[in-house]
Amino acid sequence: MNWLAKINITVVTERLGPFKSAIFLLALIVLCLFIGYRLGNFYHYFQSSTLDQQKIRLEQLYQQQADQVERIHTLEVELAVEQLASQSAQATLKKMSLEHYQVKKELAFYEKVMAPEKEADGLVIDNIKITASQSPNHYNFQVVLVQQQLKKRYAKGYVDLIVIGSLANKPSALKLSDISSVTKKERLFSFKYFQVIEGSFTLPSNFVPEKIQLSAILTKSKWQKYQKLNKTLPWDIE
Repeated sequence: MNWLAKINITVVTERLGPFKSAIFLLALIVLCLFIGYRLGNFYHYFQSSTLDQQKIRLEQLYQQQADQVERIHTLEVELAVEQLASQSAQATLKKMSLEHYQVKKELAFYEKVMAPEKEADGLVIDNIKITASQSPNHYNFQVVLVQQQLKKRYAKGYVDLIVIGSLANKPSALKLSDISSVTKKERLFSFKYFQVIEGSFTLPSNFVPEKIQLSAILTKSKWQKYQKLNKTLPWDIE
């Protein structure tokens, strides 16, 4: 900036003369105005471009928000429909359970009349399930006992299981105590309504199972007489 300090307007006027000095000053003013105008236009263009970009970005954000709100409303409607369907399914399932219970009660009544050997003092063997394990010839069993008569006292006793089939091509019957580590204590039952008894056993490699015979024994006590309930099913594993 030292060169500006060296400029003397009086000297310039004396050297150029009044007219040329006026022309020079006017040209200098015009040049400054032109430069300022160009700089102003550039800054205005920059500001306008930035503003347009921000407007576009804002519109995109508004559109994304609208899409998200629409998506939320759609999900809320789907959730309401699913809840209604779930409630309907639960009501249907409850109705079917009641119908199933009624059918079982009626079946128990007719079985008691037509086939009294299938129940003992209200106790029935509701289900027997045999499933194969990962080990060869090793199986799991599950027994479900149900008391179909409403009684104040517990049904007490134990279950026993026999696997009937062929051992080395000869008829054979294997008791649970011979093929399993399940103790008699683990096979005891004592319940008012139902009980599940589970365990496992291992068959010999040369044994071919054909049937399962399950016995539910009600032990004799002061409040209960001795009874034995047998149920035989074909060998069917899951």
